[in-house]
Parts: sequence; C-alpha cells; structure tokens
Amino acid sequence: MTRYVAFLRGIAPLNPNMKNEKLREVCRDLGLESVQTVISSGNVIFDSDAPDHAELEDMIEAAWPERLGFTSTTILRTSDQIEDLATSAPFGELTHGPETYLLVTFSKHPLEVDVELPHRPPDRDYTLVGATRGELFSVTDTLNSATPDVMSWIENRFGKAVSSRTWLTVLRVRDRMRG
Repeated sequence: MTRYVAFLRGIAPLNPNMKNEKLREVCRDLGLESVQTVISSGNVIFDSDAPDHAELEDMIEAAWPERLGFTSTTILRTSDQIEDLATSAPFGELTHGPETYLLVTFSKHPLEVDVELPHRPPDRDYTLVGATRGELFSVTDTLNSATPDVMSWIENRFGKAVSSRTWLTVLRVRDRMRG
C-alpha cells in the first residue's frame, strides 16, 4: 500500500458538493482506503495499492464531474514525496507569517522553469525562490502587497494544471500522512 495525498484545484468549501464529507465519500467509493481530509481546501489523504500512479490520478479526477458535478485538476504525491519536500526546506530559514507568505505550487506535469532562480517578476511583491520537476516555491512580501497575484502569474507562466498550498498546509499534510 502506498499513502497518497490528492491536491485538488479550485475547491470552494461553501459549495455543498465540495465539502470534505463528499470528497471522502467519492474516494471511498473508488476503493481507496484510510481516506481522510486535511482542512477544507481539497487535500485528500488515502492509501492505495494501484500499480499506476497516473491512472490512479486520472481515475480520481474523472470521478469529480461524474459524482459531484464539478471538475478539479487532481495532483497526487506520495507520502515519501511530501516527506522529501519538507526535509528539503525549500524556503530556508523563512517562516510563513504576517510578513512572508510561503506558497508551494504543485504541478500535474513536469515543469520547465526558464528563468534564473530566485526570480522576481518586474513590479511584483513576490519571488519565485525555487523549483523541482513538480513544484514551485514562492515567497510574497505581505507588507508591501495588498492583493498579490502570484497564483495568476504562476498559471500564466506554467499553465493551469497546478494547485497551490501554503507551506503550513503542506506541513500539516505531511504530519497527517505520518500518523
């Protein structure tokens, strides 16, 4: 069995079909085991012995419109991948707080980053500080930015098959996956 987290894009907890209970029910009906959710932004942890990661991802993604009437890009990571990500400390000594907003953007497809990192787009209050084949790490200066558009910039630059989480949420997911 492999433990996974599914990061779902565009989950709005006020939509009754996007509530955690319904997300868990769909996953259980798909045969996934030990299904649980972390906060209400589309983070579903589960166990599966499915041999093909991509097929599993596609199966879950196809279930949302069929069962709940919405589409959502679904991005899977294993517990080992999340653990490695947390251990790598992509933000160094920075902490998520009132002055700095640390964001991890997960990509469904391998990323091609064609800028030198760190990269600060002109006239923006955020910096792309790092990247892997499947994740982008950005830091927003919240003291100078009233409404940062970092997620819009990332989507325009890298496509919409992405889903972002705060660093704190990633660490919460990691902790829940451990237990």
